[in-house]
Amino acid sequence: MSTGSGAGAASSNGGSSRGGGAGKPRYHLQFTEEMKGFFAFNESDYQQGFDLGQAANSAVMFRLTIGTDDTYAFIADPNHVCPAVGYVHSDALGGRLTVERGVFNLFVDAGVIDGEPARHMRYRLWFKDAVGHRLTLTGFKDIKHPVAALSGFMDVWGETTTLYTRILSGFVDVGGDDDAPLVGAGIIHILPLDFAHQLTTFRVSGPGLSGRLAAFRAFGALFIGQLWEVFQPRLPWNTRSPRNTHD
Repeated sequence: MSTGSGAGAASSNGGSSRGGGAGKPRYHLQFTEEMKGFFAFNESDYQQGFDLGQAANSAVMFRLTIGTDDTYAFIADPNHVCPAVGYVHSDALGGRLTVERGVFNLFVDAGVIDGEPARHMRYRLWFKDAVGHRLTLTGFKDIKHPVAALSGFMDVWGETTTLYTRILSGFVDVGGDDDAPLVGAGIIHILPLDFAHQLTTFRVSGPGLSGRLAAFRAFGALFIGQLWEVFQPRLPWNTRSPRNTHD
């Protein structure tokens, strides 16, 4: 399975306060996310990398502020792409390392699995280790319906807070992962307390309180709607054609 992270290109939408492609005022939305886990050098398997990294205390984490300058354009974009800024921290790589460029994709079409639509959240972070070697952290959250007919809370929680991660040598663009030298692989997670804090970091700026609330509701509707599309119950009267109904 291809897991190239960061479909599309992040861009800044500075300038006019009008945006969204339909004359809507432009609203900036951002939030901060922190994820923590383990990785192992010279390992390509995500779970093996996590297990070996945990045994060796080879930790990796990132803290990112993810934001869009035009919430309605972000929602309309099928790649739901926006920039991410922050840092990666790993003692094995040299400590706290600034992300020089980052791209985040929310709910990208990942095809159909067992007749059900699947989604990926994708991350691609370019940074340098402590001695200046260029590195790329690329990862995806694999969001799909469980085998059981009914999804539980832990299905949704597990898949939206688990990032399957590889670290590659060089600044690697989308489509170049297979040819890039592998540094290591692992898994990182959003921990419950970090998620609770994340919920307090959402910010919307733009014209008028009602407009800001509407932009935040629109973002929330996208998020909840995509989760429902993936995790809605498999019931006998709720069969769907095995095609993507995204957007």
